[in-house]
Amino acid sequence: MLRLLKKKPVAVSGETVEAKAARLFDSGLNCSQAVLQSTIGLDDPQLMKMAEAFGGGIGDTKCLCGAIAGGVMALGLKGKGKKAAKLMEAFMARNRVTCCKALSAPYPWLSKEHLANCRRITGETAAMVEALLK
Repeated sequence: MLRLLKKKPVAVSGETVEAKAARLFDSGLNCSQAVLQSTIGLDDPQLMKMAEAFGGGIGDTKCLCGAIAGGVMALGLKGKGKKAAKLMEAFMARNRVTCCKALSAPYPWLSKEHLANCRRITGETAAMVEALLK
C-alpha cells in the first residue's frame, strides 16, 4: 500500500510496541514497515525499502497481510524465525484470515475505516511479535 509520509515519526517515552506501530502507521509507514520498525527498534532505510514491498498484501495485491510479513521479518532478524508459525497461529486466532483482501473486505479500499482497521491490525501484530521475541 503506497502511502505518502504524512509527518516524521517522533519517539514517545514509555510507549508500548503496539502504540508505536500504530503511530508509525499513522505517520505514513505501511503495515509491514511499522511492525518491523516498532519491534526491532531500528529505523534502517534499507530495511524500510525492503518492507515497503509487503504493504497492501505484497505489493498491493491484497494477499498476505503486510503486518504479518513485517512480523516474520522481525522474528528472522532477531534470530527467532522458527517462531513464524506461532505468529501465523496467533494472527489467525485473532482475525480468522491472513489475507489483506479478506481483512479489509468490510471497508472501501483506503477509506478512513479501512486505514483504521489496518492501524489496529498493525498494532496488534506488533504486540504479538513482541511477545514471541521474549
